[in-house]
Amino acid sequence: MNPCVFIVPPLLLLLLMTTTTSKLGGDDMMQCLDNERDALLLFKAPLQDPNGHLSTWRFDQLDCCKWSGVTCNNQTGHVTWLHIDSYGLVGEISHSLLNLTYLNHLDLSRNSFHGTIPTFIGSLRELIFLDLSYNSLYGTIPPEFGNLTNLQRLYLGSKGGFRVENLEWLFQLNHLEELDMDGISLAKQNHWVDVILSLRKLSSVSLDGCELSHVVYPYSSSFLNSSSSIESLFLGNNNLTSSMYCWLFPLASNKLRFLDLSSNRLDVMPKNLGINLCSLEILSLDNNSLVVEFPDFLNNLSGCASLSLKMLYAPRNQFTGSLSSEIQNFSSITSLDLSDNHLNGSISEKLWELPRLETLDVSFNNLRVPSTYHLSNLSYVKYIDLTSCKLLGSRFPKWIQTFKNLTFLDLSNTGISDTIPLEFWDMWPSQLQHLNLSSNNISGKVPDLSSNFAQSSVIDLSSNRFYGPIPNVPSALSTLSLSRNKFSGGIAFICQIVDGFLEFLDLSHNSLTGQLPDFLNLGHNHLFGRLPPSIGSLIQLKMFLKSLNLGANKFFGNVPVWIGERFSELYVLILKSNKISGTIPLELCQLANLQILDMSRNNLHGTIPSCLSNLTGMVQQGISQDVQLYTRYEQETYADHAMIQWQGQERELFSTLKQLKSIDLSSNNLTGRIPNEITNLYDLIVLNLSKNALFGEIPQKIGDSFSGRIPSSMSEMSLLNDLDVSFNNLSGRIPISTQFQTFPPSRFNGNTRLCGPPLTEKCSGDKEPEAPRLIGKSEGDGEDTDDELMGWFYIGGGTGFATGFWIACSVLLLNQRGRHAFFRFYDNVKDWVYVKVVVFIQNLQK
Repeated sequence: MNPCVFIVPPLLLLLLMTTTTSKLGGDDMMQCLDNERDALLLFKAPLQDPNGHLSTWRFDQLDCCKWSGVTCNNQTGHVTWLHIDSYGLVGEISHSLLNLTYLNHLDLSRNSFHGTIPTFIGSLRELIFLDLSYNSLYGTIPPEFGNLTNLQRLYLGSKGGFRVENLEWLFQLNHLEELDMDGISLAKQNHWVDVILSLRKLSSVSLDGCELSHVVYPYSSSFLNSSSSIESLFLGNNNLTSSMYCWLFPLASNKLRFLDLSSNRLDVMPKNLGINLCSLEILSLDNNSLVVEFPDFLNNLSGCASLSLKMLYAPRNQFTGSLSSEIQNFSSITSLDLSDNHLNGSISEKLWELPRLETLDVSFNNLRVPSTYHLSNLSYVKYIDLTSCKLLGSRFPKWIQTFKNLTFLDLSNTGISDTIPLEFWDMWPSQLQHLNLSSNNISGKVPDLSSNFAQSSVIDLSSNRFYGPIPNVPSALSTLSLSRNKFSGGIAFICQIVDGFLEFLDLSHNSLTGQLPDFLNLGHNHLFGRLPPSIGSLIQLKMFLKSLNLGANKFFGNVPVWIGERFSELYVLILKSNKISGTIPLELCQLANLQILDMSRNNLHGTIPSCLSNLTGMVQQGISQDVQLYTRYEQETYADHAMIQWQGQERELFSTLKQLKSIDLSSNNLTGRIPNEITNLYDLIVLNLSKNALFGEIPQKIGDSFSGRIPSSMSEMSLLNDLDVSFNNLSGRIPISTQFQTFPPSRFNGNTRLCGPPLTEKCSGDKEPEAPRLIGKSEGDGEDTDDELMGWFYIGGGTGFATGFWIACSVLLLNQRGRHAFFRFYDNVKDWVYVKVVVFIQNLQK
């Protein structure tokens, strides 16, 4: 018999015993302890959990180690990790956590925990990770945190809810590697640099928005020679000036890899900054006041840093000069952002020779870009933004086609006046994610684009001279802006992208014709037909649509009720200058966020719905915090705009559109009274009800209610608000209001039974004001007496002025003390007037 036969049964038995043991004992080993499970349930009890993230935390689920966010030790069953960040929890942190004595990771960040910071957390001495950041906690950081001597990572970043009495407790955290105290004021913490330098293992420090500029003595001389182990240092939003370099250098050793000095007041860079920063990879100087020639800046940064630097992020400064050949010394650069500066030279060809360059953003400068570069195929560059730079020669830059791996290209407002080579459109098949050629003078037809772009891509060809039919576009497009061109023909292509990812579409100001199959901002074309309900079925569009502009076309039929039912996020609805009839549907009152409603110049009839008072977007000042007005693309590049009737003129508003609160129902056939409820729209700025058939009196409260203030960005508009109720059948007295009496009479004309200022028609019961009579004047001597009095007035006034003038001059010439006193008085008055004028102008600008 084969000896293996005797060996196999014992092996099978051993395997069975092992499997059985693991099944019987494995769960027991993993099951959490009763007192720790109870502690977690007590922690959960007072909390609100709107998203149900703690739904697994139940009495009937005995093993808390399987609960969401909970991790246990495999051998002991003790809870060691509690990570419930971003769960949306609301409430206070329970003391029951004290029973989790073996807890070493506690992450409660990005919830809405409130109350003071619990001091008992300082008793959880096994903690090596603690994150309480971005909650609603407030008060002093407990000095008991100094007992957490095993702590390696501490995150306390907040929005200003925390404060510190002192930083002595930090000295005890010798194992600390990462520290985040963003938003916590350190304004009174002298020698805070000493504390940071004392933590020898500290590699990452984030003190963003900590009011460091207010610290009188940030360091002591005894620590200036200390070495630092910091690799990442975040000091943004501290209002720091260039005097900070004296304490920056001790913190910034040759280990530093990431330095963030953004949103401060730095105006110069120290010479030889880059000599000792031999590991620096990322330097962020965004939003400072650096006034320096860019070639000089590069020289100051040369040295070790020029070999290690990968990303230079310095938009919104005051760099001048050219993007010169010195850039070739920074051979490791992968990303360069110098947007929103004052660069005014040319872009050196050496830039494109950087072997690792992937991203270049020099938008919004005055840089000159040569029309030709002698370049070979470049494989690294993926992102180019030259917005508002000037392409020399106005020719389309063919050298762009040497960048074989482009995914982002923005040449908007670069002065191109040319056609585009056909081969350009086929350079990056299924690769481009963003193409912006807007605000140029490019002409020609656009070929089929259906296979040229990646998923969720952006195409903006607006404000050019493209003509012909709109081409086929990718079905996975997210943004398409073709406005202000000469495109003609129909828009059936939209049917290809209805089921795609489209979030934004603008075809306005073209010569499009035909029936509307489906869509969006199509104002100022020649479209006709009824508004199809299929628009309300566009799932992606319904999620993102904030503005619907179909004005100045030839649509007919009723106002669709599905606009109010399906597009609840609308803040702009413009249907003006069409042939729409019927009544104003009550469903529009569901658009609580609506701020601009324009249905003027149609054939609407019936009454104005009183439920318009439900448009709460016109009640509160500014924009509702619950409304995100723009999609991702709009925030970055698109200036929203619409034609709005204002003070009797049609004006095109751009960025200010979102701040306007306006209702325009003029030039229809509306009847009935102006509803009193409309006076509840406290922040309404424009109300135009002219050229209808309204009757009755103007609501008395209307003069007090419409007191919305025009934002400073609309300062060129002279009136506080605008009202037009002309050409109706209104009657009675115009309500007495400072605002109403400033409107021109034309705003009330055409109402034969309307009376009172600013109209000349008197209301019944008004008394004629009596003219004041001059004492001693008879009816027969009016004109002669007036002339004689005026003559003596001029003679007396002139003689008095001459006499007083020479007396004053004599005193100033002969009396030294008087002369000095006079000019001191004059200087004081001049300074006083200057200060008052400056303050007045600043108040106006606010």
